[in-house]
Amino acid sequence: MGGFLFDEMIFGPVRSRRLGVSLGINLLPLHAKFCSYNCIYCECGWTKNRSGMRIELPNAQDLAVVLEQKLQELSGTDMEPDSITFAGNGEPTMHPNFAEIIDLTISLRNQFAPKALVSVLSNGSMLHKSGITEALMKADKVMLKLDGGTEEIIRKINMPLKAFRLSEYVKQLKQFNGKLIIQSLFLRGKYNGQDVDNTKIEEIDAWLRLLLEVHPLEVMIYAIERETPEEGLEKVPESELEIIAQRVRSAGLPASVFA
Repeated sequence: MGGFLFDEMIFGPVRSRRLGVSLGINLLPLHAKFCSYNCIYCECGWTKNRSGMRIELPNAQDLAVVLEQKLQELSGTDMEPDSITFAGNGEPTMHPNFAEIIDLTISLRNQFAPKALVSVLSNGSMLHKSGITEALMKADKVMLKLDGGTEEIIRKINMPLKAFRLSEYVKQLKQFNGKLIIQSLFLRGKYNGQDVDNTKIEEIDAWLRLLLEVHPLEVMIYAIERETPEEGLEKVPESELEIIAQRVRSAGLPASVFA
């Protein structure tokens, strides 16, 4: 059963294949996952948000103090960050002060780590809020989830906790005018007795059509890396991911594989 959680507001830095030296920011609870999706492959485990559950989120000013201290500590070392990355225990854009925190982070980056990019890993579920979209557009790297080309497969894999319409999501992605990166994880297996497989030809075809609509800067293609909350899932081989990536490249979009 998956259940890897970050226990600090600021974590790392770590060396990342996609982001170089990455300093992480966790805007979610330190000992629980808080998310708008319940992805069957999530390394943080199942989403257990409950109505009335008391959630403690980092205060924007407290986070700024810790981030400033960390950036000063790393300045001039071989671990000075290439990226200040919003990730953590769920969906970062669910923080009610996300827009303010992006502004604070950019200001601190400019002062103490001017070469670093501000990056956000997001499932895109808050893009219906104009303030979130505007805040994300200020980041240097926005990495948004698209794990399939049909509503049915996304519901099976990502299990959004609220109403989800793929057509609306694609419209929201198109607001970025191509200044975004799409992240897609491929898997096969069973969940609740149903087959789950977004590697089928018809699924890849539908996914590729959406990519061409959104026209991102890059497509990042993944396999399962850590233990998952659902046990009946299969890691797709790197060779198969490369075939999918080649289809993306043949369509005129850059693609990278992480397996």
